[in-house]
Amino acid sequence: MSIETQYPFQNPSLPLEERVNDLVSRFTQEEKVDLMIQYQAAVERLGVKPYKHGTEAAHGMAWLGEATGYPQPIGLSSIWDEELLKEIGSAIGDEARGFYKRNPEINGLTLWAPTVDMERDPRWGRTEEAYGEDPILAGKLSSALVKGIQGDHPKYLKAVATLKHFIGNNNEVGRGDASVSLDPRNMREYYLKAFEIPFKEGGAQSMMTSYNAVNGVPANLNPDVNGIVKGEWGMDGFVVSDAFDVSGTVRDHGYLESHTEAVARSVKEGGIDSLTDDGELMKSSLREALKDGQITEADLDAALRNTFRVRFRLGEFDPEEGNPYAAIDESVIMKKEHAELARTAARKSIVLLKNENKTLPLQADKLNKVAVIGPLGGTVYRDWYSGELPYAITPLAGIQEKLDTAGKGGQAAFAGGTDRIKLKSKKNGKYVALRQTEESPLAASADSADGASVFELTDWGWENTTMIAEDNGLYVTTDDRIVKASANRIWEWFTKEVFLVRPENGNASNAESSITFSTWKDTPVTVGEGGELLSGDGRGEETSNEIDAGGTSALDNSAAEALQADVFEVEKVTDKFEAARQAAKDAEVAVVFVGNHPLINGKETIDRPDITLPQSQEQLIKEVMSVNPNTIVVVVGSYPYALNWVNDNVPAVLYSTHAGQEVGRAIADVLFGEENPAGRLSMTWYKSVDQLPEFMDYDIIQGNRTYRYFEGDALYPFGYGLSYTTFSYEGLRLNAPSVTAAERAKIDLTVTVTNTGDRDGEEVVQIYGRVEQSRVKRPSKQLLAFNRVKLAAGETKEVWFSIPLAELAVWDVTQERFVIENAEYTLLAGSSSGELPVSAALEVAGETIPPRDLKQLTKAINYDAYEGVILGECHEGGSAIEVVGESGWIAFKDAEFGGGADSVAIRAAGTADGTIDVRLGAPDGQLVGTASVEAAGAQRWSDVVIALNGVSGRQDVYVALNGKISVSTLQFN
Repeated sequence: MSIETQYPFQNPSLPLEERVNDLVSRFTQEEKVDLMIQYQAAVERLGVKPYKHGTEAAHGMAWLGEATGYPQPIGLSSIWDEELLKEIGSAIGDEARGFYKRNPEINGLTLWAPTVDMERDPRWGRTEEAYGEDPILAGKLSSALVKGIQGDHPKYLKAVATLKHFIGNNNEVGRGDASVSLDPRNMREYYLKAFEIPFKEGGAQSMMTSYNAVNGVPANLNPDVNGIVKGEWGMDGFVVSDAFDVSGTVRDHGYLESHTEAVARSVKEGGIDSLTDDGELMKSSLREALKDGQITEADLDAALRNTFRVRFRLGEFDPEEGNPYAAIDESVIMKKEHAELARTAARKSIVLLKNENKTLPLQADKLNKVAVIGPLGGTVYRDWYSGELPYAITPLAGIQEKLDTAGKGGQAAFAGGTDRIKLKSKKNGKYVALRQTEESPLAASADSADGASVFELTDWGWENTTMIAEDNGLYVTTDDRIVKASANRIWEWFTKEVFLVRPENGNASNAESSITFSTWKDTPVTVGEGGELLSGDGRGEETSNEIDAGGTSALDNSAAEALQADVFEVEKVTDKFEAARQAAKDAEVAVVFVGNHPLINGKETIDRPDITLPQSQEQLIKEVMSVNPNTIVVVVGSYPYALNWVNDNVPAVLYSTHAGQEVGRAIADVLFGEENPAGRLSMTWYKSVDQLPEFMDYDIIQGNRTYRYFEGDALYPFGYGLSYTTFSYEGLRLNAPSVTAAERAKIDLTVTVTNTGDRDGEEVVQIYGRVEQSRVKRPSKQLLAFNRVKLAAGETKEVWFSIPLAELAVWDVTQERFVIENAEYTLLAGSSSGELPVSAALEVAGETIPPRDLKQLTKAINYDAYEGVILGECHEGGSAIEVVGESGWIAFKDAEFGGGADSVAIRAAGTADGTIDVRLGAPDGQLVGTASVEAAGAQRWSDVVIALNGVSGRQDVYVALNGKISVSTLQFN
């Protein structure tokens, strides 16, 4: 009998679980160890081929060569169209199959996408990777992408979607060792919700844990992976750790002392099925853990059943004839239909932010000259999780194409918004030029008396600049020894093409004439004895571009930092502002392109320094406006911006993310009216960081974060976006004005929408809800559903929605479950969270949450309010609250004590002596009991019993903590 048919797991007619169990049972222990890592080894005696878990595919296949590129995920989220997202996902899945066919050992079918992290703060460096600030929008759109990637066959998967990053991953600085504080309501109503939808509705087969810790516990040890994801949600696929994060439990978090324990606990307690880390370290640690009993072979079996269950569903162990996806070959990669889809997605993601006096759309047949200005106008940039672009249509090219098509001879004049400069060393008085050396033919050297090189300098703000040498058209970069012009792009883990430019002696008045340079890691640029430009003293070691968790160089840079950067005089060959004014002053219209480079001032490992445009970009807009008031601003960026001056002064503003190969045509399609814009913002655009709480505050409820709780005046609200036509809303009608809460209760409603303009268009109909009275603070409004609909000019449609009543539930901390409160709710419909013209009342016969019973053992984290505390770990189980300063308090509202309580037992630990006070009504209310806590240690827990006086009836109880104290539970008696 041949190997193809000799084992039960090779029989496609058997039940899946029987086949999986049979295969896993046949592996030896050593084979099981080899199969626990990202690059699973072949088991030739069983016909098991090598397999790689993890191919990046955030918005197209990445890092495998040329592939179709779609808008960044934050742009995909601006589309608000589930069907289009599913179509894009399907195209990505097709190309994954094509790459797999090309090289199955390297190009696996496990795709690390989509990123489902909640974007509670626009300063997050990876904002471009996710789907906005609302869990319903992010959950529904990522679910649609998952469906497309994985296909709709009942037995086989096209590819596998891996949801990232579980959970609470919304900061880059310190991500490898920081802990985020997530209380039960924030966790259940917000952070978990976004992941639940693509698992339950999208059927996602994989998930990746995050680098950070949650409430003191590293994410790869998070019990919620087993308890909630695999338990409550029934996810039967597999979980992977993020790159080098299991070893980071020791290296970065310092949470455990040995890799053996880190690996064992990640698999056993954290639900990690595939270890994305140093393979040899992981395998040796697994062997050691098996040897000393920290893990059993049965634990490996459980993990391998999860990974191989998915490999079976990919069709790996079945004849290709029965698998509809097995025949997909390399011909699908970059096929014409995918390019067309990329253009469609790019233009449907564009958001019209302002259009005063119908400045847009432009009419190509009436334009002789269009000035295209700015650093984002003549280039298409690739971000970190993109593939190689097969081609790139710049905005300049897209605009010129429209003018050419009009046949009137119109021209697009370009000014890049960059300075052309020469540099002269103050140290030796000589110009910087490229010259031949044995080490590099492209080295920069300050040894030329006359033949100075000209550099195109782009100011990206916050001291970050890039330079292109006009001698060879390449970026100036460094190998951490010398400075040279040798990079044809800005795209690596470390952005070595960035130089920090500072005025001499910090004097801003000298910024245009005398400057210093430092490299990407702030090593001063100096002039060597031979005139060569050096990174530091030129004796450093090149920093590897390999990915690490923290994103930082392990090299000691202290000696280089101690060096004094040499000063250079700047001679401007072309001034960016003057060039912009010249291009704009005799054009009928000027289009200024501003925004960010995807790898500068905000990327993986780097959070944004601010949410404004770079100062030089805003000044560029002002200079253009000074000579041509008919100016349009197009923001090409990875995140929201505080465009206050632009919004107040510029007549028309568009926003596009970096949108891949077709971004230039897509923007031109909208500028010239071939596409009526209908993109909508998936995040609130604030006016200033002053409207935001502290960056690491993950509590959206008390911190008044996101449109759900924000009480200020936003620049542009969540869901906002204009059109070249207008829409009206009327007649929000509920099928029933009241409903009884039940497991499958739904709210059926219709809203009438009319296109009241003279142009066909699309409207994103948005439904929000709020409760009028609740036991706790609830959102002022929360998105319940949305639908992007097409309406011809003058057309009226009734748009129907069926919304699960459960979407209006609150996580009741007193009962530790979701509750639909007995209350009046308001349903609202409109074009954005800030424009909801029609509403209807809904009476819900739900639950009335009873008063708290604090005589039952109560978790401290189930508070109703707090100040001065965060959540951390309790080694006795679960989480505890910890004082972060000198004092703090937690409140338990509406507690019923009946005849009274004589004492309370509080489980506490302290690193310094302190006290616990029990008060009624307010943090400084009536003192009814106090006790001392001795400094026994952070995890040395003991019962602190406090005698009480005057506690009876219905009360709001405040537990005030003075000193470095942690509390896990409390119980009144």
